[in-house]
Amino acid sequence: MMRLIKKRLFFTLIISFVAFATGYGRSATDANELNIKASHDLIKRIIPKYADRFEIAYIPKENDKDVFSLQNKNGKILLKGNNGVSVASAFNYWLQNYAHCSISWNGSNLNIPQPFPMVPKKIHKVTPHEYRHYFNYCTFNYTASWWDWERWQWEIDFMALNGINMPLAMTGQNALWDRVYRSMGFTDEEMGQFFTGPAYFMWFWAGNIDGLNGPLPQSWMKREEALQKKILARERELGMRPILPAFSGHVPPAFKDRFPNAKIDKLNWEGRFADTYVLHPDDPLFQEIGDKFMKEQDKAFGNVDHLYGADTFNEMFLPYEDTSYVRKIGKAVYQGMAKVDPKAVWVMQGWMFWDKRDFWKPERINNYLSDVPDNNLIILDLFADEQPIWTKTDAFYGKKWIWCMLHNFGGRNVLYGNLDYLAKEPAEMVHDPNRGNLSGIGLVPEGIEQNPVVYSLMLDHVWNNQPINVPAWLSNYIHSRYGKKNANIESAWKILHKTVYSQTGSYESIISARPTFDKSADWAGTDLGYNPAELIGAWDQLLLPSAAFKTSDTYQFDLVTVGRQVMANYAKVLQQQFAQDYKKGDRQAFRKHTLAYLELIDDMDVLMATRKDFLLGKWLNDAKAIATNDKERQLYEMNARDLITLWGGKDASLHDYATKQWSGLFKGFYKKRWQLFIDDATIALEKGKTFDQDNFAEKVKQWEWKWVNSRESYPDKPVGDPIVISKTMHKKYARMIADVYKTKPQFTKN
Repeated sequence: MMRLIKKRLFFTLIISFVAFATGYGRSATDANELNIKASHDLIKRIIPKYADRFEIAYIPKENDKDVFSLQNKNGKILLKGNNGVSVASAFNYWLQNYAHCSISWNGSNLNIPQPFPMVPKKIHKVTPHEYRHYFNYCTFNYTASWWDWERWQWEIDFMALNGINMPLAMTGQNALWDRVYRSMGFTDEEMGQFFTGPAYFMWFWAGNIDGLNGPLPQSWMKREEALQKKILARERELGMRPILPAFSGHVPPAFKDRFPNAKIDKLNWEGRFADTYVLHPDDPLFQEIGDKFMKEQDKAFGNVDHLYGADTFNEMFLPYEDTSYVRKIGKAVYQGMAKVDPKAVWVMQGWMFWDKRDFWKPERINNYLSDVPDNNLIILDLFADEQPIWTKTDAFYGKKWIWCMLHNFGGRNVLYGNLDYLAKEPAEMVHDPNRGNLSGIGLVPEGIEQNPVVYSLMLDHVWNNQPINVPAWLSNYIHSRYGKKNANIESAWKILHKTVYSQTGSYESIISARPTFDKSADWAGTDLGYNPAELIGAWDQLLLPSAAFKTSDTYQFDLVTVGRQVMANYAKVLQQQFAQDYKKGDRQAFRKHTLAYLELIDDMDVLMATRKDFLLGKWLNDAKAIATNDKERQLYEMNARDLITLWGGKDASLHDYATKQWSGLFKGFYKKRWQLFIDDATIALEKGKTFDQDNFAEKVKQWEWKWVNSRESYPDKPVGDPIVISKTMHKKYARMIADVYKTKPQFTKN
């Protein structure tokens, strides 16, 4: 009997060990446990035909950091990781480095070569970063306003493949706020004055605006709450820790009437919109509302990840400047999380420290942070890629912080980025002796689905702590993006590296600006950080191997977008030419150059129409598809139009901030604005009068607002062959533009 017991005990220990080693035997309470089925399902979604060629197993963290490995095993690829994100990262490593495939927002290459690529030598990677953060609050609107579950599922897979473990998860929270405030007696009318329309949630959540382009239908709130449950379930089963919202003090406009004894202060977003309201941290209702929301959120979504975002005073000045208030508001926001969830960690965007830097001096930042325990606060140094705050605050005075790349504003889709800087800075940070409690890296663009090369490079730092050699990296990137190597494409990317991807800061095309004779306009600086004549060479080189890449989705995108950038740069030349013509009183030259300018806009619309990535109709129709009736369709379409043009109404100072170079916008919006401008300028020129820019601005505002509220349709499917159209545009423009830059070199300079 004793021998039998010992034998059974021996086999039990063996089984337990195997279970632990393969990931089946860990505690169900482990937030980062490996869900093998979820990992298999991800692979099936990406390459279903080959999913059975992979096995998955668990390995524990190393030095409390995520880890993955991959190797051959009995004719299959064995992917190991401590959670689903690690396993997905191992799978992506195989895709990029052995199958030479790639997945991006703007085209993917998933042509698995034959024979099926194996792994000749075991690969083992440990991330240097505890946290890999993703998304900006703005991204939920500038890009994701109309996403459905299918689109979110793709994005979550993309996150996992690239090692993201700390995504911002703000969807669906309006339904919770609605229940909280209705439990306090607020009415339909009062809530309608509070919630913005669906394209403006970021600035509502941040307390910048109330009620803009609403009221928000209940059907929307129900849909988004259900969507959030799917989002969180998928992110959690892959081992991510989503950041959920918390209370920052922002209350409805009717709060002052319903609670007349409450201590409420006014805030204003730089004079752009009406005042909003924030509770004083001393008012007991601050903690009461914070508790109510946290409990409501726990019921709906579960507060199991303990990460919360709540940003006070986004691009706004505080109602009080004294030391006491600054300290109290920071403490109150944290306590609003921690009372319900004692493990709460506040994940704070550090944008306000840069945006209002004259107010947020280092000593004031320290005061604001001081009453939050060091281990319960993580600061996102949101603009660290250009304007770091950590260097001015002794690395945030001992708090955990994350180095972030912001890169994009408004979801604009021009070509730009600084590859050389991004190749070294995130890696060097890991070894900087002054880094303090650096805990990760983050990607926080205001909009995505643009410049995929910039984000691919940045994401390579997730599993790497050494600077990246950009030329070598680009060679591998090109191979994976297109599936094969090509000398012409290599040459094109060398030019792209030294032109559009050689500079920090963004720019715009004058086409998308409100018309003017000036070379730049509000939110549309047109000065380039490179010689635009050199970019033509990239267009030339990309087009040469078109026959070999005619079915490549990634090649088609890159070809179209490079051609578009060359043409967009040339628009400034034509605009400045007809501005000079007007100044000289040369009516014939003015007509010649304005006609060429309008024709260029038409041609850019035709080029953009060949790609699904650049369609106004898709943006509008995705918005309308969510509606449950025509009233909602009209509201959602108006929101969609307003955000990418006027931004916030006829007189909004943010007009053209979130501009897009899309088919439909070129002909339907930009060209028509410029035609109005040219017509008025022509009349003034013929009559010998000075053009009245202020009068035109008022006139064009009326037209713009009418467009925002109109309902004409635009195609939501691509039209035309991107390669054929690119050849046509190249033949028409490339040499002509090159000759202009050669004979008039002043146009190659800012």
